[in-house]
Amino acid sequence: MTRIGTPLRRATFHDDYDVIVIGSGMGGLTTAALLAKYAGKRVLVLERHYTAGGYTHAFRHGDYEWDVGLHYIGDVGDPSSDTRRLFDAISDGQLEWASMGPVHDRIVLGDDVYDLPAGRDALRAELVRRFPAEERAITRYIELVDDTVRASRLYFAEKSVPRLVSKLLGGWLRRKFTGQAARTTRAVLEELTDDPKLVAVLAGQFFTYGLPPAESSFGVHAVIAAHYFDGGFYPVGGASRIAATVLPVIEHAGGQVVTRAEVDTILIEAGRTVGVRLADGTEFHARTIVSAAGVPITYGRLLPPDVVAAHGLDGLATRHRPSLAHVCLYVGLKHTAAELGLERGNYFVYPSADYERDHAAYTANPDGPLPVVYLSFPAAKDPSFGERFPGRSTIDIMAPAPYDLFAPWADKQWQHRGDAYEALKQRYAERLLEVLYRFVPQAEGKVDHCELSTPISTRHFTGYEHGEIYGMAATPARLTDRQLRAQTPIPGLYLAGQDIALLGVTGAMFGGLIAASAILGRDLGRTVRRG
Repeated sequence: MTRIGTPLRRATFHDDYDVIVIGSGMGGLTTAALLAKYAGKRVLVLERHYTAGGYTHAFRHGDYEWDVGLHYIGDVGDPSSDTRRLFDAISDGQLEWASMGPVHDRIVLGDDVYDLPAGRDALRAELVRRFPAEERAITRYIELVDDTVRASRLYFAEKSVPRLVSKLLGGWLRRKFTGQAARTTRAVLEELTDDPKLVAVLAGQFFTYGLPPAESSFGVHAVIAAHYFDGGFYPVGGASRIAATVLPVIEHAGGQVVTRAEVDTILIEAGRTVGVRLADGTEFHARTIVSAAGVPITYGRLLPPDVVAAHGLDGLATRHRPSLAHVCLYVGLKHTAAELGLERGNYFVYPSADYERDHAAYTANPDGPLPVVYLSFPAAKDPSFGERFPGRSTIDIMAPAPYDLFAPWADKQWQHRGDAYEALKQRYAERLLEVLYRFVPQAEGKVDHCELSTPISTRHFTGYEHGEIYGMAATPARLTDRQLRAQTPIPGLYLAGQDIALLGVTGAMFGGLIAASAILGRDLGRTVRRG
């Protein structure tokens, strides 16, 4: 196993931490690294899992390694982009990125395949080639996405300013972006075109944010679509390189990242935070606490209920529904990516262009056709994979899965959940392999190992109650909720991660930037951009 951080039982601790961060996902690590690097703060990061990194961690089985949550990153090819500069800042420039090539995503609608190439001009040209009557709509779409992203900068900046300033200026700062974010992706796209296949192709990456276009916020769609306009990239050495390169930045200022350290309670005295208590009763003290564990967990489990109620936060834990749950089949093959001819680009495979109908049918009958299957080829994306695992390759295959289908085994011990659970996993694995063999027929008969994670696997490792992978669902209501911000009404308590920014690894990272800026009372984004 790839393990990053120091297990609780082996750690030695200081008695003067400036900040305690709950959770070592991308939001927590970013907050800690920025506070350490730009303010010299001694930060203690506490992680419940056996390794740091959240969805950027990797696991091994025999001669194979799989990344569990990071499948590609956009906006890092240009060293001057905000995303690249932030990654460079928190890793001291130690992260390397490999391009996924000219086509990073393929959208499959039934028997039709549509390429999404890197670069705005190339994307526009390819879409116009496939939809020649929709040239004006395609041009307007790209312009609208870029306009929405520009408007989002003030929206995200508002999330880091003091609460009083937010009350005075927040409406003005947020207005332009929330005007689009309050609408669904489908509503916006159908104003641009009445071609249902073009709508489906434009929305074809929706599995990266978890909601079909009739339910998702166009604000989320626009930011994520633009994120990949210049192509997809993958960290050289795999996703675990991210946490591995961020850890020294935190430690350089005297901080540390401790694993197998599950926080049970945020300690409050005289109305403000003073520390945390672990599940084993151990206490650590600091006046500033950052929760990167997710809003529902923070307000629903970590804080005393009377404190939550006193600040009018008791509805926030349940106000927004969880994002989707999923299964992922981790496939290992005794052949290299080159020998198998594996592509670097991803596949989003849909039965049809009617995403909502297909999802409704699957919800009603989970044994029916899967509404989307995502294929990713990490061994082909990472140029160092062959050096690290000679003669091997790996594939990830993901699909939505209802949490309720797996809930009967939620309280059973991991890896000891019984024959019925294993049979259910096997059925899903067979269905996912069928899709793989359709698009990668050369893999059939060459699979050496495969194992399936389920929504309760996600619940076990992340603590997310319903096995969700993107925190709170990316609905218009979530994007326009003004309580989802870094500074909370509880003195000393801040929030970081994807619930206060946007979902996914990059969204959580910017959530960490927002939290660190709020704590220090200055725009760290400007500092990072200056280099």
